[in-house]
Amino acid sequence: MNLQQETRDPRRWWVLAVLCLSLLMVVVDNTIVNVALPSLSEDLGASTTQLQWVVDGYTLVFAALLLALGHFGDRYGRKLALQLGLILFSMTSLLAALSQTASQLIGARALMGIGAALIFPATLAILVNVFRDRKERATAIGIWSAVTGLAVALGPVTGGFLLEHFSWGAIFLVNLPLAAVALLAGARLVPNSQDPQTGRLDRLGLILSAAGVGLLVWAIIEAPSLGWTSPIIVTAGATALALLIAFVAWESRQEHPLLDIRLFANPRFTAASLSVTTAFFALFGFIFLITQYLQLVQGYTPLQAGIRTLPFAIATGVTAPLAMLLMHRIGTKAVVSAGLAVMATGFLLASQLEADTNYLGLTIVSMIVIAVGLGLASGPATESIMGALPSDKAGVGSAVNDTTRELGGTFGVAIVGSVFASVFGSRLASALGEAGVPGNLVAQAQESMAAALTLAQQLPGELGGTVADAAQSAFTEGLQLGSLVAAGVVAVGAVLALLFLPSVHTEPPHETEDPNETAGQVEAALVTTT
Repeated sequence: MNLQQETRDPRRWWVLAVLCLSLLMVVVDNTIVNVALPSLSEDLGASTTQLQWVVDGYTLVFAALLLALGHFGDRYGRKLALQLGLILFSMTSLLAALSQTASQLIGARALMGIGAALIFPATLAILVNVFRDRKERATAIGIWSAVTGLAVALGPVTGGFLLEHFSWGAIFLVNLPLAAVALLAGARLVPNSQDPQTGRLDRLGLILSAAGVGLLVWAIIEAPSLGWTSPIIVTAGATALALLIAFVAWESRQEHPLLDIRLFANPRFTAASLSVTTAFFALFGFIFLITQYLQLVQGYTPLQAGIRTLPFAIATGVTAPLAMLLMHRIGTKAVVSAGLAVMATGFLLASQLEADTNYLGLTIVSMIVIAVGLGLASGPATESIMGALPSDKAGVGSAVNDTTRELGGTFGVAIVGSVFASVFGSRLASALGEAGVPGNLVAQAQESMAAALTLAQQLPGELGGTVADAAQSAFTEGLQLGSLVAAGVVAVGAVLALLFLPSVHTEPPHETEDPNETAGQVEAALVTTT
């Protein structure tokens, strides 16, 4: 028996089960809330802007604190970070379920993001420390990656099932028993580990980045209601950009930066990072709209809408492993740029959707094409990021990769959602104004698609039908333009990939057996499926 066999933890597969359960909750909460957006709009009176914040409140805080709370786990113990994260995640899930207003729900979702930022990096590092044997570690990573891919499908379907039988609060209450199981099992099974060589936390970098990104996202989301050229939006946008420039300047001079800006001097690293960012920008923005389109425009129930997203998850899951094989055969440049181009094609198809489009026609085709493109692009792009760096930079590279993915999704919901809100509001106001609908009712209908449909039900006969038809038409136009924006963003990513990514896949210069160093590589691998 060799030394590695002797040091294997006999409970390691049970530990993996605990870690996968913890990860599942974090990833599912990125998607489960989307299918509930129409219900939230109706029950809480949430506007389109508030619905954007329900989604982005979670992902924004998650992304902003990921590096800092990963540092917390490295310094004070990953098991401690995991346990604290599970406790906070369950408590804030309960707050979300009990919310009485949209503002309360947005606040609870932001607090849930803190718990997620504690859980995610801790579980990655624990896995690598538990699985010391390289072959077993690869198997564990594969299982973990499959769980994250499964979460893409489980989110909308589970959310739809719960909404079919319970109120919208059930999509958050379901986290409580899962977190309790993970917490109790983790306390007994999960070993502790930490990195004795962590540097000091870059507090100023954390403040500058969180404030800059948060303010910029706020300005983008609020712009449709306050006006894109209003003084408060222009001031907020300018201040956000100034904070982000200060962040870049500060990080470039730090010995232990929160984000190593110098890595972006490598065009290959930057192009690969932008490929991941643009893919998830477009994906999250599209999911925000398509789940509402299926329910509010096409009339499906939450469960029916969730089931209709399954082909997307299946197509991504089938394509992702094939992409890695293609990468070794024809090179990273070809696969990533082709994947992003395929995604752009899917979004162009989605831009042709109408209110009466058959799901089994253009709707499902566009979703499958987008999913195939995502599966082709995400894995090889991540591999290119890691291949651009020596092994001693693997942790930094993977942290950048995961952060840009989360921020890409956050900005996708903010920008695509705001483009939609601007189009929906203006087109609806124009149509209702021509029909002679009073101004106060027009303003009420502009709040959201659900508000417009509720108003239509309250109005008599022909007038109600006019409002409903105008709302569906305005929503579809907003979806079309939002899809075009998504297509343009991933098309830019495809061009950058074609210009700067390497033609041939290469491995990092050196490979490490140190689990603390390898943890970053694991983190990067998971980005391909979340």
